[in-house]
Amino acid sequence: MRTKFRSVIIICAAMAWMSDMALAQPPSSESTALTNPEYHDINTALKALLVQQDPRLQVIFDKYPNYNPIPITAARAVVIAPTGGPGAAPKPANQPEARTDQNSQTAHAQLLAKAKAGGIDIYFEGDSITRRWGASDYPDYLANWKQNFFGWNAADFGWGADTIQNILWRLNNGELDGVNPKIIVLLAGTNNVGGTPPMGSNDAKVADVTSGIKAILDIMQAKAPNAVIILTAITPRNDRGTNAVMPTINKINANLAQLADGKKIRYLNINDKLADQNGKLLEGMMNASDQLHPTLKGYQIWADALKPIFTELLGPPAKTDHAPPPTGDPSAMTPVHTT
Repeated sequence: MRTKFRSVIIICAAMAWMSDMALAQPPSSESTALTNPEYHDINTALKALLVQQDPRLQVIFDKYPNYNPIPITAARAVVIAPTGGPGAAPKPANQPEARTDQNSQTAHAQLLAKAKAGGIDIYFEGDSITRRWGASDYPDYLANWKQNFFGWNAADFGWGADTIQNILWRLNNGELDGVNPKIIVLLAGTNNVGGTPPMGSNDAKVADVTSGIKAILDIMQAKAPNAVIILTAITPRNDRGTNAVMPTINKINANLAQLADGKKIRYLNINDKLADQNGKLLEGMMNASDQLHPTLKGYQIWADALKPIFTELLGPPAKTDHAPPPTGDPSAMTPVHTT
């Protein structure tokens, strides 16, 4: 009974924290609804706390991997929606939306400075999958980036946890202005898909994500009309050890292939080297902790598919590189003040 009581206290405390987080947000026209990855992270942390209190719960969580201590409807109900009312739906994927947290705004300022620095021939855009590869706070991945792309003047403009809407906002707010890259590599959409399949038909989700990526392509072509865009298929993910969202990802990728003309927009799908035909990840391709972000082995698969295209369009890499220095997560680089 005491263990059950502690478990209830943990869940209630988590709900109170989310409520306080919502109330602390200033009034804004921007949505602050929980994204699927954020909701998943909250419940993952809660499960770990509950198992720590009562190890017997691990058997239940293993038996029912899709069970979450806090239902998504309850989690979203405590977060302020765009109108200030609870439970409002997120913006369509083809509508820009800002990240209002200070860390994301600082990162945006750093990426604006990187864009203005110039010297960029290859522009990578996306979420955390893209960001980690060329980020200063992931030194092993950055070493792999330099090993593969040094001499091609490549710069990384990915930002962690971004949805398509967030990427659209960044592109609409200066991060591609005046850069004039020769190649753009785009990988986006996994944070819109999330780790849980939609209830019922996935047609609406597929159409929404497709529309959002089409909007990204449109603004990229408007701001960098001379660039060849390499549209990378959404990579496989096995949240909680299941491939439940792979049918949705596969349908979206089939649509993305239709957006490419083979000239100004080229479609690149490396998923058959990352997962089997059923969408189950191949050994060592993604981080074991989340089964979403690539390992060095996974990134090398992507690099091996990109480099022949870079060589075709730009020639072999030069012996010098003129891209701006890599950026990273501002929160990971905050200096420690001592007294």
